[in-house]
Amino acid sequence: MAGVAAGTATTRSAPKALVTGVTSGIGAAVAARLVALGYRVVGVARSARAGDRVPYLPVTLDLADLDALPERLESLAREHADTELLVLAAGRGELGSLEELSYAGIRSLVELNLIAQVFLCRAFVPGMKRRGGGQVVIIGSEAALQGRRSGTAYCASKFGLRGFAQALRDEGAKSGLRVTMIHPGMVQTPFFDALDIEPGPDPEHSLVAEDVAEAVVLAVQARPTAVIDEIVLSPLTRVVRKKERGAKAVMQRGKDGGRDDGGR
Repeated sequence: MAGVAAGTATTRSAPKALVTGVTSGIGAAVAARLVALGYRVVGVARSARAGDRVPYLPVTLDLADLDALPERLESLAREHADTELLVLAAGRGELGSLEELSYAGIRSLVELNLIAQVFLCRAFVPGMKRRGGGQVVIIGSEAALQGRRSGTAYCASKFGLRGFAQALRDEGAKSGLRVTMIHPGMVQTPFFDALDIEPGPDPEHSLVAEDVAEAVVLAVQARPTAVIDEIVLSPLTRVVRKKERGAKAVMQRGKDGGRDDGGR
């Protein structure tokens, strides 16, 4: 599957993509880009709703509810058995030294960022393999490439997801399954709303969600027999600043600037 040109596919013949985290940030940008290319998009989120500007089929699903996920995902996979592309963009961040993280917080972070993503693939990949192929694009993070202070649990979840993607890529190749993982640097999205850091204020300090969406399109539109295994996407200048109330934010620059991906 190498994608379709915008406006060339009929509703019946258009390929179907399922995108998670579709209500904001990277997921929303990916959904919009795929719709523009002619895809029928199934959008999954905790509070999914039909978009005013981006027409997709909304599916409300809490990926953090692991106990309910297997049954819900199997039903979803049956309903959308013709899904050709799976884009996993949902996730969250939680930063802090290991001793600052609660046991419950560590568990919920790993469950959402890693186990829920594995569950999604478990539900949809078998059908793709039976049909002779499909594609999975996973939004990872720079935190999957190098561990950094204050990111112990978050890095663990992303490193684990990267290992899963590599194994799935090797496992599914003979069945025509293509797997790509995209590792963005800091992205200006609502990801940072609940964190005490954010990208610097200048445009070159962060990516925008549309940058990541274009990387997804690059992977999708590769020849069907070519696989872009990983894409590392970074802002021109890596700058992170700590949020401080009533005071000017302190910026950190350079290689050890405490950067995080901000993807979802």
